[in-house]
Amino acid sequence: MKYALTISVLICSLLFTSCDETKRVIDAAGSVQLSGTYTVTGLNSAKIAAGDLTLGFAALDKSVNGSTGCNTFFGNYTIDYPALTFGELAVTKKACPGTSMKTETTYLEALNNVGSYGLQDGVLTLYSKTDRSVLITAKKDTQE
Repeated sequence: MKYALTISVLICSLLFTSCDETKRVIDAAGSVQLSGTYTVTGLNSAKIAAGDLTLGFAALDKSVNGSTGCNTFFGNYTIDYPALTFGELAVTKKACPGTSMKTETTYLEALNNVGSYGLQDGVLTLYSKTDRSVLITAKKDTQE
């Protein structure tokens, strides 16, 4: 009887531990999936000139960086597929000519409002946390 009880407790322990490990693997897979640099191709449903806006992910330390077209930014992100959120981003403060400042403000506001993501065939889509509208689309750089 003690033997059967011991076996039952061990099996239950393994099951609970296995479920936790599965979640960690899924989290790690989601993070790895987002590593690398992406070039933004769309911002709030408007097409963007290639190369101006970038978004880079480092899965190991969950850091993010990129270019707003004039300034650069960096910070951290949290991922739990499909949820994705960015922490407070630090941004350089160069004065930018023309519409660059407006584009920068729009881009940073969009990043601040991201709540989830999708990734298919090298195209990253970032969705709003309020209404799941598409905020940003970006293509993975193939030079990596």
